[in-house]
Amino acid sequence: MIKKVLTLGLGKVGTLVGVLLSKQFEVTGMDKTKPHYPYTLPFKVITGDVADVELMTKLISEHDAVVSALPYFLNKTIALIAQQQGCHYFDLTEDVDTTTYIRGLSETATSVMAPQCGLAPGIIGIIGAHLSKEFEKIRSIEMRVGALPKYPNGEMGYSFTWSATGVVNEYINDAEAIHDGKRKQVISLQGKETINIEGAAYEAFYTSGGLGTMCETYDGKVDKLDYKTIRYPGHCYLMNFLIHELHMKNDKTQLENILKNAKPVVEEDVVLIYAVSEGWKDGELKRNEFYKSCKPIDIDGQSWRAISWTTAASLVAVIEMVANGSLPSKGFIKQEEISLEALLNTKTGSLFK
Repeated sequence: MIKKVLTLGLGKVGTLVGVLLSKQFEVTGMDKTKPHYPYTLPFKVITGDVADVELMTKLISEHDAVVSALPYFLNKTIALIAQQQGCHYFDLTEDVDTTTYIRGLSETATSVMAPQCGLAPGIIGIIGAHLSKEFEKIRSIEMRVGALPKYPNGEMGYSFTWSATGVVNEYINDAEAIHDGKRKQVISLQGKETINIEGAAYEAFYTSGGLGTMCETYDGKVDKLDYKTIRYPGHCYLMNFLIHELHMKNDKTQLENILKNAKPVVEEDVVLIYAVSEGWKDGELKRNEFYKSCKPIDIDGQSWRAISWTTAASLVAVIEMVANGSLPSKGFIKQEEISLEALLNTKTGSLFK
């Protein structure tokens, strides 16, 4: 049973998570400072420091579920407290180490431990698995996602639409893939390819964390499985120059500050979601594809960026599924084991239709 939900981190995504959850649950949102929005939020807002373990233990114990929309490096402590208090836990992390830690907690948890519930990892894995399920033998699953400015400028062709910390983390850490039937690590910002979507040219390259647990799930079952981030042409070369040639991989904070200063947040964005799977059915090789271009939308009279609503809606739909019993009530939840049809039939998941 989920009635009361605590949402931590009230940036654009975390705030929208609270807005969407408040349509069905009693929500309390918390951040270090109250968010400054020109409208009244439809849920209770409190201030507090997530580093205060005593405070967090008390708050989490008073709720049925806790959602972390915090930077990935703050999630381990929150997940541990949730596990100890028997409170359902959900987050958006793309960080592999954080997910591994939370998965370890799930082995003795009496509640759900569900990291990686956003866009990638998250709904892209649900889509990839959906495209593959009808095949008797799978040859490949390829997943691509891009969170992009609608009107790019400059050679980098980029503006921040979500966490700079998350972007840097996924560019620096190695990614996982299955190639030639073998599970392996690949270097992020490598494997660049050209993608043409509706007549427009993009590039895509490996980044860390987008697959979640899919390599484990499909190990020995597929010849090729990988995830790549979509960007406008030229972006990959410049990020490689910064991170590798200038050795800025050794100073994440400085790299984040340079990028945030150079490329401010924009409101007009687009999220591209593309996946393809090939395999055999009834002795015939077939190909299934999915593509969606997501733009900003209005929710309750307020405009929300594409990256905000796609990420928040993915997470809230999973919470709805735990609440209605269509997902397990305890343990670790793999995104690829979630039914796409069931997710789209939730109140929040229907935004993707």
